[in-house]
Amino acid sequence: MSSTIPSDAECIELLKDAGCKRRVIIHCCTVNAVAQEMLTRIDADRALVTAGALLHDIGRSVDHSIMHAYIGSQIVAAHGLSPALVDIVRKHTGAGLDDEDVAEMGLPPADYMPRTIEEKIVAHADNMVSDNRVVSHEHSVSKLRSKGADRGADRVEALHWELSELYGENLDVIPRRIGEMPDLELARRTHILRTIL
Repeated sequence: MSSTIPSDAECIELLKDAGCKRRVIIHCCTVNAVAQEMLTRIDADRALVTAGALLHDIGRSVDHSIMHAYIGSQIVAAHGLSPALVDIVRKHTGAGLDDEDVAEMGLPPADYMPRTIEEKIVAHADNMVSDNRVVSHEHSVSKLRSKGADRGADRVEALHWELSELYGENLDVIPRRIGEMPDLELARRTHILRTIL
């Protein structure tokens, strides 16, 4: 790896090497597609957002609970990657977790709140993807409310409108703009998706 921020193809290799299942890698590629659309109108570090979107769920190679974000940040750190990338992975769940959430969920003490624009873009791009389908932010909000996580739902709502303002329109246009099942050229190029003949 030539830098502490890996290229998109290097991120796919890291996901494979960590043992992520194909479904998780396709999800990460879909989150990246949403993040790339946000970057067409929001000024942020493209390489960092791309790597963050692709690696945000690397911890799912080990654990599928809320702990996956912390575990993923440790995997990214162990590879000697950028501390900013480590932070994106740790802070990507919902619109962040406050100290009360961290204590309730038994997570290791750390900062889990996205603060930089890159952290916010990756977290919210993930909120707008359900499995490998691009959805409106309401999907995440209603899922959190159904679990009684109203504080988390309120944070997702606030993050949505903060980023929508920067984007210049409601980000819920993204499923229509790039499609619910966007073209995942990276997934094809790296043989995660096979080209349909």
